Amino acid sequence: MKKEKKRYNNRMIDSTIAHDSDLVQLVGLTHKHFIFSLKAGDELHTHRGVIKHNELIGMPWGSQVFSHTGAPFFLLQPSIADILNDLPRATQILYPKDIGYILIQMGVAPGQRVMEAGTGSGSMTIALATAVGPDGRVISYEQKQDTQTLAKKNLERVGLASRVEFKLRNIQEGFDETGVDAFFLDVQNPYDYIPQVRAALKPGGFFCTLIPTFNQVEKTLIALRKNKFAFVEVCELMLRHYKADAARIRPTDRMVAHTGFLIFGRRIEPNTDPRGKELEEEIGMEE
Repeated sequence: MKKEKKRYNNRMIDSTIAHDSDLVQLVGLTHKHFIFSLKAGDELHTHRGVIKHNELIGMPWGSQVFSHTGAPFFLLQPSIADILNDLPRATQILYPKDIGYILIQMGVAPGQRVMEAGTGSGSMTIALATAVGPDGRVISYEQKQDTQTLAKKNLERVGLASRVEFKLRNIQEGFDETGVDAFFLDVQNPYDYIPQVRAALKPGGFFCTLIPTFNQVEKTLIALRKNKFAFVEVCELMLRHYKADAARIRPTDRMVAHTGFLIFGRRIEPNTDPRGKELEEEIGMEE
């Protein structure tokens, strides 16, 4: 069977096995899991025994491995959702169901320069840094030093800190950047900062914010219209899991329902040509 290769430090390596410095996930009984970076010579101490990193390095992904007490685990590569759900946090993190939709709707892609304000524990930062790739850049603004410090540690833990520029500032003062591809605003009162966001975005750039209540949505829609954003959409996402048992398929007892309203928009450049009046009215840009 042909082995898949990936580039690491300018050399091609076998991507079907675990390597030193890889981020790994061990999943054991009752789906108890551990996410950590492999380091030759280290050990993982769990309630079900000790696992030596050297015994994992070189093992194929998906292999079953055992602790020194014989407890079984599966060796896997963690998904972004696994990583985000496992993050140490000081604030409420975004849910994967929202993050995935945000990335797609904002068109975040490798090589782009994107921004966020309200770093929090770094969950969205990790998703953005993953999406822009090694040639992209994420600029993340946060007002609280202790919150930013935790986010930095979380980015370092998953090996993505080099893709992110952290800035500590009250965003009322505006942003240093201009011409960015996309902007995610995660603050309690996004409607107060729409002019600053517009100044940072490139013409046609993508905007998104997530807020929990109707009155915040109303204020944000007014601010977006006032600041010449168009193609505005408001939505919320519900996620329902089902029991994966062929003999008794049914919804699980809990579902991830309302986590917030997502508002999307694009920075548009209006002009005074009367021929564009009809289109401006159609997309909600008329005065």
